[in-house]
Amino acid sequence: MTTLTPCLWFDTEAQDAANFYISVFPNSRITDTTHYGEAGPRPADMVLTVEFELDGNPFTALNGGPEFSFTEAVSFQIDCADQAEVDRYWDALTADGGQESMCGWLKDKYGLSWQVVPRRLVELLADPDPGRAQRAMAALMPMRKIIIADLEAAADAS
Repeated sequence: MTTLTPCLWFDTEAQDAANFYISVFPNSRITDTTHYGEAGPRPADMVLTVEFELDGNPFTALNGGPEFSFTEAVSFQIDCADQAEVDRYWDALTADGGQESMCGWLKDKYGLSWQVVPRRLVELLADPDPGRAQRAMAALMPMRKIIIADLEAAADAS
């Protein structure tokens, strides 16, 4: 099977970002680091790429320069088992300059977008009772961090 590896373009923060991400996700590690050589185009010995795994999923961080930055058009969705997991990821990824957005979305301190999504949200939105699903969706829309108890209360309201 083909492996798909997201390549995250940074100006100069590839090493710091990779270290940050492996500190947030369990079962994560740096697997390789390469450096620019004398041929450039950036200073020799500057980190070029950092290969890393987040819970077994491969990623590459590239110090490509200031030409590009992240947008919300691409995000990584984190499947969370419960509220404690939502809270842990939300707090870690918004720390030190991250920004909350709506409906479980956030940007971390590097500007990368994440969706912190509890499994319970998916279950509620797929409820066979369309009224419950719609009430859960209505409760979700003004939320920043998703609060499972609030979604459940809204779904159960009549």
